[in-house]
Amino acid sequence: MSPRTRATLKPDLPEAPHPALAHDNGLGVVRAWFASRGWTPWAFQEDAWRAHTEGRSGLIHVPTGAGKTYAAFGGPLAALIDESRTAGDAWTGRGVRVLYITPLRAVSRDIDKALRLPIEDMGLGISVESRTGDTTSSVRARQRSSLPNVLVTTPESLSLLLSKPECRQLFRTLRTVLIDEWHELLSTKRGTQTELTLARLRRFASGVRTWAMTATISNVGAAARAAAGTTSPEEPVLVRADMHRPVHVDTVIPKRADAFPWAGHMGLSLLPEVLERLDPAHSTLIFMNTRNQAERWFSAISAARPGWASVLALHHGSIDRDERERVEAGLKDGSIRMVVATSSLDLGVDFSPVERVFQIGSPKGIARLIQRAGRSAHRPGEACGITCVPTHGMELIEVAAVRRSLDSGVLEPRGALDQPLDVLAQHMVTCALGGGFEPGDLHDEVRATVAYAGLSREAFDWTLKLVEEGGGTLRAYPAFCKIVRGEGGRYTMPSRRLAQLHRLNVGTITGDSTVAIRYQSGRSLGSIEEAFVQRLRVGQKFVFAGKLLAFVRMHELTAYVRPATGRTTYTPHWGGTRLPISESMSESVRTTLEEAGRGDRSLPELEAAGPIVEAQSRLSRVPGADELLAETCTTREGRHLFLYPFEGRLVHGGLAALLALRIARIRSATFTISFNDYGLELLTPDEAFDFEPMLTPALFSRERLLEDTIESVNLGELAKGQFREVARVSGLVFQSFPGGYKSGRQLHASSGLIYDVLRDFDPGHLLLKQAEREVMERQFEQKRLSRTLARLEKATLVRTEPKRPTPLGFPLVIERIGGQLSTESLLERVERMKKQWAGDMKVKRR
Repeated sequence: MSPRTRATLKPDLPEAPHPALAHDNGLGVVRAWFASRGWTPWAFQEDAWRAHTEGRSGLIHVPTGAGKTYAAFGGPLAALIDESRTAGDAWTGRGVRVLYITPLRAVSRDIDKALRLPIEDMGLGISVESRTGDTTSSVRARQRSSLPNVLVTTPESLSLLLSKPECRQLFRTLRTVLIDEWHELLSTKRGTQTELTLARLRRFASGVRTWAMTATISNVGAAARAAAGTTSPEEPVLVRADMHRPVHVDTVIPKRADAFPWAGHMGLSLLPEVLERLDPAHSTLIFMNTRNQAERWFSAISAARPGWASVLALHHGSIDRDERERVEAGLKDGSIRMVVATSSLDLGVDFSPVERVFQIGSPKGIARLIQRAGRSAHRPGEACGITCVPTHGMELIEVAAVRRSLDSGVLEPRGALDQPLDVLAQHMVTCALGGGFEPGDLHDEVRATVAYAGLSREAFDWTLKLVEEGGGTLRAYPAFCKIVRGEGGRYTMPSRRLAQLHRLNVGTITGDSTVAIRYQSGRSLGSIEEAFVQRLRVGQKFVFAGKLLAFVRMHELTAYVRPATGRTTYTPHWGGTRLPISESMSESVRTTLEEAGRGDRSLPELEAAGPIVEAQSRLSRVPGADELLAETCTTREGRHLFLYPFEGRLVHGGLAALLALRIARIRSATFTISFNDYGLELLTPDEAFDFEPMLTPALFSRERLLEDTIESVNLGELAKGQFREVARVSGLVFQSFPGGYKSGRQLHASSGLIYDVLRDFDPGHLLLKQAEREVMERQFEQKRLSRTLARLEKATLVRTEPKRPTPLGFPLVIERIGGQLSTESLLERVERMKKQWAGDMKVKRR
């Protein structure tokens, strides 16, 4: 054994053994180590340790900052201590026993440090290492033959390890898998990928225990079962803490709540009030919902407070990793006092020094607000707080709704995906590389997951044929024939080239294609969407990473820039970043608005929203929670129908298209549609159009919902766009190649060509159907849309005929025309509408 290996796996014991080691069993050692640090284990930590000792799997559901990591790790650590003592001199310290999966590779260093603390403190001969995209080549090389006792990794890196021919040998000693932030993975393809890898590991090492950790999920039983798999005869243990961690919410109230809200008009206008509350003496996180918004607020704060330059920073997923790590380290050591951030700082990293948290705009979800608030006072039992900054008037109602949801303990559920065949296809190739598989065994294995519990053998065999020979349509092309069946019926992947391509493209994280952005000197700033760069002119100024830049040139998928002077507000727009309000929050918003309409001003947000609510009440009606308000009016643009289900922008987008189709079947008409989180608008140029006879419960029927929705939207083009992701995940197209990768345009062309071929010659192709299902769910939240229609069928329909769009309807008008007008023209339109409504209300008072 080399000195380096000996130092890594079995360091010399301290001259005087740690007092905790005097205990005769592992749990006693762990408890004594806690005591040596001045800690007392929480009851939930003891419960988790005990359940692990009994061989159980489970889920730990406790507040952020309560001590989930040691609750999950204490049991496996105790088992490792017992194993090494039982083995005595025969203990080699070789082989992985504990696998720790985190969704964020950026936090693997913090997790690594937390897991090492008791081990190094007590001088235990237990090794801890990470395996992520940041792991050095020398560590990777060492891990090919032997993994450390405790391995911290990500779903993608775990899949890569399972693609190694020796993976069964590497993981045969595994005893426990820990999954951090399970709510973040569960309802995504990364969660499905994790479920499949867990099922594989259970085949390699029988008796593996699985423990998931989460703070913000409501359906904990289902989440625990997804982590533990479906084959265990015992239900997973649910570990909860009898620990109340209050979340205190306060709001920056505008001096005058505008009676006519429209998205974003109170955004940066509240900057002075926010600046009054910011103080570099208090470490602060300022959360945004989008990267574009983060760039704009960071620039605005920097311009207003140039003296804060050394202690103010920006953090989001597109900024260069080195810069993000610098910011994270600064938050921990106190050199950086205020950070404008997106969801990139929602999870994982423990910033104990953070004292205050701001949320710019509505959090759009209850769990998201709790998660972000929990970044402050990140310690067990400590109350945490968050200051909300509404960006328009209706967000005052949203914040009030969140307050009430917190009081009632409401959280959003998360569920596993249902049989995504693109992820299964990728996993089949991984298994073929990782020692091979027999179809019957693999079918049983994947059906042990929640995601594929209902997978038929027919669908499994179809997917197998896809990766074996490209399916029925693409079998003539060798690039799609990836795995080969041997004489004994075992599938392997003999092609070294295809194996290399598969490993370069493992994973399910996809998005709009990005390009690197660098100074001409070569220094990296991060990555930016390719489509944005393609619109830039040479010399055009824009803001990125908090810096004013000028575009120089594009070369080999890298955008080169130089520092610029002057001013601009032009910032990149990243696709898919507008969050709809969650279903749980929608229900709370409807109830809160109804109570506000009855005069409830018990919360400061409701008091501030009073002018909006009163104007809506005078000019039309404030809808009740069990009512559907329908407003019709005529303007120079034509005849308008406004409906307010309060179900989120995705549902309203699908609902608007569906209703336009159904109404046009009754009476021929052309409609322009608009939608936001609160409602939808149908506009026809026919001023005589009568919506009244159409507004019946039948309009909201769920009969033929899928067929009508497909007919109402351009599903073909939408599915073609979604197929790019499906093709990438399933391996029909590759983005990364040795020495480079395809641009977004090239990837789109390749996937588009395959889509067209399959649509013409194999229209029943299951990946085409999957792309269509994903469009319906992601673009329109199809399942939620169905539940919304069921509610609207039973709702009391309330009709009003205001003269003009009301405070609820006006934002929908702005949503529709905003892109057609300059900012100045838009503001003029807003002011004109305000004056008209003021006159209408005076008349109504008389």
